[in-house]
Amino acid sequence: MSSGDGSSNNGAGSGKQKASKSVSRSAKAGLQFPVGRVARWLKNGKYAERVGAGAPVYLSAVLEYLSAEVLELAGNAAKDNKKKRIVPRHIQLAVRNDAEVSKLLENVTFASGGGPSNIDQDLLPRGSQG
Repeated sequence: MSSGDGSSNNGAGSGKQKASKSVSRSAKAGLQFPVGRVARWLKNGKYAERVGAGAPVYLSAVLEYLSAEVLELAGNAAKDNKKKRIVPRHIQLAVRNDAEVSKLLENVTFASGGGPSNIDQDLLPRGSQG
């Protein structure tokens, strides 16, 4: 018996099955960062003779986590400044105000990031007291 879509099925499980669509390693791992590209970089970089299957997945996950963390902090900094677009200054402020990320990126210079905003407490306006 033929179905209306033009394909014939001669019994359950018989014949060739359709080729399933390929699924990327990033999709399998549930990541946005490219696992295949990171694997290529690890291989071409000659960091080791051989690269295991899990190494690029793990590295992609770590890079994705760090990027998401910095972007979240920078987004909060942009929101605090009443801006909708993240600029390098917001990334600088976000990184320098977070202890762990600041430790990781202590030797990094941000282009157009500006200098640290250290204002002496004596120069700030005093709150209403009384």
